[in-house]
Amino acid sequence: MTEPSPSADPAAPEGYVPSVVEARWQSRWRERGTNQTDLAGGERPFYALMMFPYPSAEGLHVGNLFAFTGTDIYGRFQRLQGHTVFEPLGYDAFGIHSENYALKVGGHPMRLIPRNIANFRRQLERAGLMVDWRQAVDTTDPSYYKWTQWVFLQLYKHGLAYKKKAAVNWCPSCKTVLANEQVIAGACERCGTVVEQRLLEQWFFRITDYAGRLLDHLDTLDWSETTKTAQRNWIGRSEGAEVTFPVVGSDAGITVFTTRPDTIFGATYMVLAPEHGLVERLTTPAQRDAVEAYRARAARQDLVSRKVNKEKTGVFTGSYATNPATGQPIPIWIADYVLMEYGTGAIMAVPGHDERDFAFATQFALPIVRVVAPAGGDASTPLTEPFVDDENGRIVNSGDFDGRPVADAKREVTAWLASRGAGKGVTNYRLHDWCISRQRYWGPPIPIIYCDACGPQPVPESDLPVVLPDIEDYRPDDSGVSPLARHAEWYHVACPTCGKQGRRETDVSDTFLDSGWYFLRYPSATRSDVPFDRELTRKWLPVSTYIGGNEHAVLHLLYSRFITMVLHDMGHLDFEEPYTRFRAHGLIIKEGAKMSKTKGNVVNPDQFIEDWGADAFRTYLMFLGPYEEGGDFRDAGISGVKRFLDRLWLAATEATDAAPDESVMRKLHQTIAKCGADIPRLSYNTAIAAMMEYMNVLRKGERRPARAEVAPLVQLVSPFAPHLAEELWERLGNTRSVFDSGWPAYDEALARDETIQLAVQVNGKLRGALTVDPGITQDAALALAKADAGVAKFLTGEIVKVIFVPRRLLNIVVKAG
Repeated sequence: MTEPSPSADPAAPEGYVPSVVEARWQSRWRERGTNQTDLAGGERPFYALMMFPYPSAEGLHVGNLFAFTGTDIYGRFQRLQGHTVFEPLGYDAFGIHSENYALKVGGHPMRLIPRNIANFRRQLERAGLMVDWRQAVDTTDPSYYKWTQWVFLQLYKHGLAYKKKAAVNWCPSCKTVLANEQVIAGACERCGTVVEQRLLEQWFFRITDYAGRLLDHLDTLDWSETTKTAQRNWIGRSEGAEVTFPVVGSDAGITVFTTRPDTIFGATYMVLAPEHGLVERLTTPAQRDAVEAYRARAARQDLVSRKVNKEKTGVFTGSYATNPATGQPIPIWIADYVLMEYGTGAIMAVPGHDERDFAFATQFALPIVRVVAPAGGDASTPLTEPFVDDENGRIVNSGDFDGRPVADAKREVTAWLASRGAGKGVTNYRLHDWCISRQRYWGPPIPIIYCDACGPQPVPESDLPVVLPDIEDYRPDDSGVSPLARHAEWYHVACPTCGKQGRRETDVSDTFLDSGWYFLRYPSATRSDVPFDRELTRKWLPVSTYIGGNEHAVLHLLYSRFITMVLHDMGHLDFEEPYTRFRAHGLIIKEGAKMSKTKGNVVNPDQFIEDWGADAFRTYLMFLGPYEEGGDFRDAGISGVKRFLDRLWLAATEATDAAPDESVMRKLHQTIAKCGADIPRLSYNTAIAAMMEYMNVLRKGERRPARAEVAPLVQLVSPFAPHLAEELWERLGNTRSVFDSGWPAYDEALARDETIQLAVQVNGKLRGALTVDPGITQDAALALAKADAGVAKFLTGEIVKVIFVPRRLLNIVVKAG
């Protein structure tokens, strides 16, 4: 429970009722267009982007406001620096979350989502965000998804969208495909149902064509390192070789990718994924029943479980392949630990030097051969476990390559295989093409029409949007086909090429496509004739600063980078990367524990804003800890922040026209410098602490401050507590918005500490401390040290070296006498 509203608190300063002040200024901002951006004429454009939310029925949670407030503070700070700031927001409202909730409550997403959005808008406005609501977007609005469909068509026309049958994770309860990231311990993350594998026709984008650029560009981006590392690992570049193993008694060959071509002489068997296209052909009559039974069992597993399952199972196909290095036949098996989505769906197994292969070979008594030996070892050194030291090992049992270091052997064996027509060096990526198909109702229909005579045809751009029909029977079934296929009046349509009856694509697209381009739409949200105005886009993009959660470090951020590169290559955009600067914010916990509805510890922003005011709530969220790390929300903690704002109210309303105090002004200039340095670094908590520290000086002994002492503090606090700052700025006699007043300047001489303590060492041992000016030079510090009796007695020999760390340390190195 929170404490009573300050409006009823006798300790609250007279006149400061947050609910009244905040309502007044939100009304004035709307009337005056304070937050409306001059998109066409604004100078020094700065695009401050926050990740748009999914509008849940529960409303905004504290994590949303933590994220949005951090972006809002940064945007307001940039406005005070003289930028024209564009801070838009919208709603990522399509997807399975909305659909499942509607099914749960017996409603319809087309009716529920608008109500949810209206509630979110109310909460967001109450939080005092500097959002230009004229430019809001809603991904479920046909005027928005018309252009999502347009993006799909651009990729389709350029050969970057294609359809193929693929193994996917299928949730029998949600009745839809799940990404690997949505499967936790073999179960659906949403409902907990055990996931199975299915083969379905799916639409994909060829993001793998861009893998190299997506990876290489990361080195040029001003992004959080944790985010860049996550993307590097997800893209996963590997240098290696593709090697073909001829099938004995057949004209077929099995191609594998390996990062260890140096170990090919130790390949003693091969393994294919159960879904591999050659399995049927390679299976002998004697092994057919066992192979088919195994494939059926593997098909019931989800892809994630197959990756992490440590139990090794498999079946021999009955066929053999020839190892191109040794010329020896090796058996071909199938096993579920090999996946079609990785590499070629086949591996050469080298059990002597791979843990999975070693376990499999041990399980099925297959040969294990050493081809890499440790330093001091040789070909006869026993293998009781796989030897995986590829840095210090040397090649053995490998013909002419014996004795070569592993790194050299990788290159030399690859070249040797290439000269024999058996292989080639290649670069491979962990990244796979992006599956955008969803067999659900609540999403943008994919704009393709199937015609028996003409084949798949793109919907003409002039016919966009393909509007999602308002149907009551939207519940998915177990067929793997979208509910849209059950509605003939929508499903059947004329072929745009020949005019004969065709059929619409019934899959809808992934919500990550909706969010893959939304930042491009904001400046042009009011345009109905183009997805994005060319001149406005050139002026405002790429995004200046993007702040969001690291849970989107890979998928959303990677997909939006891909879409931007594609549109650039097609000539639609002048830039390749969408976000100039990205910072990941931290997470909020409650009283030391993760928030959850089951624990009953979820913070309700509405209640806190009602009781304490939006300004106190915003400032407290930013005071919890470093913004990029998060913090622990404790109900009692907000009272300290509220007292700070109360004291600011009193300081401003009691300010006099007296001359300012010199010592107070020195602290003020230090505070301006501190806040001006901390806010761009997102060190909001330390900026607030500096303002609180200044308040203690300003109001020491409850002194009445001079107007010149308090007015700059109102400007400093304005990004955090915008309503209060506007009110106090007006009461101090100003007529323009505080956000158009500029950031207060500081005098560098006053901003410096008057004196600091400089530690003095002699030969590394502390011998004293000097009270000096912060800007003291090395020569001046050395002269003072020599004149200090406590230090001078240790300077008995020749000074051979001086180490000076400004503001911290002077170390004098003396030759022993």
